[in-house]
Amino acid sequence: MLVSTGLVLLGVLLLALGGDSLLKGASGLAQRLGMPPFVAGLLLVAFGTSLPEFAVNVRAFAVGQPHLALGNAVGSNLVNLGLTLGVAALAAPLLLRMRLLGPMLTVLALATLALLFFGRDGTLGRGEGAVLLLAALALVALLLVWGRRESPEVRESLAAFAVSRPMLGLNLVRIAIAAALLFYGAKYTVQGALGLGVAWELSPLLIGLLPVAIATALPEVVVAVLAARRGQGDVVAGHVLGSSVFNLLVIVGGMAVVAPLSLPASFSLLELPATLAFVLVLVPMLRGDLRISRAEGGVLVAAFAVWVALELALMR
Repeated sequence: MLVSTGLVLLGVLLLALGGDSLLKGASGLAQRLGMPPFVAGLLLVAFGTSLPEFAVNVRAFAVGQPHLALGNAVGSNLVNLGLTLGVAALAAPLLLRMRLLGPMLTVLALATLALLFFGRDGTLGRGEGAVLLLAALALVALLLVWGRRESPEVRESLAAFAVSRPMLGLNLVRIAIAAALLFYGAKYTVQGALGLGVAWELSPLLIGLLPVAIATALPEVVVAVLAARRGQGDVVAGHVLGSSVFNLLVIVGGMAVVAPLSLPASFSLLELPATLAFVLVLVPMLRGDLRISRAEGGVLVAAFAVWVALELALMR
């Protein structure tokens, strides 16, 4: 078990380093190609932090563990909404000025409901996966349109997030290093997770939902806390909502396009309803006083703890 734990920790470290390197390289190349910094920043905030989970899910799917991949995709959403956002708010109240956060929360709710509807027969077919992928493309287009309505202050903050040296050679090297780090990080994480599943007598689904999803989120939790302390609440919330939408539309949808997925019964009974519950809790937080207070952060963390307890009680 110690070897498996070590592999997971090493894998998560490599994933965090690879994700950071890829973000810097992609941002630098985008600026080199003439993409406005605000647009690059918006896309990076919305989808950039999903890269470690994406790498793990691709690896798990490739080695014949689709339930581990599914568990990680949906589990990462619950970790994002409960643990990451909650702990960041406990560190410092999150001030929210970005107008896109409301629409992104709505898209997350719709994506969750769509997955519930598509999976009512226990499977997610290629056509249904394609619908999710097309919805992701439509969302990117909408983000670029809606983003123009943001205040100058928010636009400047997003542009600053994407600042990176635009040197072509440097960024190509960054991307090459990131690819290697993400490959081996995903490999070690999945290998270690499967070993832990055997040692703890847990199903691949539960391993993906809890240990893998929590472990891969820990670097993001640290980054979110630092951003919260710097007053970058929009970046924290944007990361959380964008990553959650990406997990459902792109990761789950993409896997279904490659091969039809068998969806566990618990998705309809617990995990997806829990996601909707978090969305409902966030609605008044995002549309009320435009801040997530420490008390509200505590509510999110407590709700996350309740979900973990339910998973352990019902799925052992």
